[in-house]
Amino acid sequence: MAKASARSRSSKKSAKTAKKSARKSTSKPAARAAARSSRKSAAKSSTKRPHALLFPDLKSELATTRRMLEAIPSGNDDWRPHAKSRTLGELASHLAQLPGFALMMATMDEFDALSPRPPEATFRTNAERVKMFDDLSAQLLNVLQNMSWERASASWKLRLGDKVFIDSPRSDVLRSAFVTHSAHHRAQLGVYLRMLETPVPWSYGKSAYEEPPQVGL
Repeated sequence: MAKASARSRSSKKSAKTAKKSARKSTSKPAARAAARSSRKSAAKSSTKRPHALLFPDLKSELATTRRMLEAIPSGNDDWRPHAKSRTLGELASHLAQLPGFALMMATMDEFDALSPRPPEATFRTNAERVKMFDDLSAQLLNVLQNMSWERASASWKLRLGDKVFIDSPRSDVLRSAFVTHSAHHRAQLGVYLRMLETPVPWSYGKSAYEEPPQVGL
């Protein structure tokens, strides 16, 4: 009886060992395959240019801003909704020139707000303003599409003489001081258009006047 009991225990132990070996033999290939897939995914992401991962919405944002600028009615550049507000022309011109500010952030390492700067552009027509926006936007897209990860993550500074007010990665500054900044002023411009009884273009969804195009339908 003792021998039979010992054989039974030995048989059970062998069965457990066999199950463990089977699990290991089936799990190792799966683990190796998962590891290879993870490495491939990481390698694929690392080969993407910064603009593809950091600014995937940039073309859409530029197109939305352009629609808003195009909608500005002629002959109203001096209009303002309040005595403390910018005129329509001042607000629109500032918004149209923001891609130039982003271009400066992309190509320079710092900006001193106290340094001399060229006079702001003046526009006889809204079409001239839109054209400048188009020109600056095209230059900006070209620079960002060729930007390296090293440059995207490098420090960018905004200073007033010796005082540094911003010292952040270039990509962070481009996002906050250009993309978000543009959306802020674009929203203001939408209010101006509404008050002037001018149809407001769609942006992130339909406006009271129009709906986004139905892509793919």
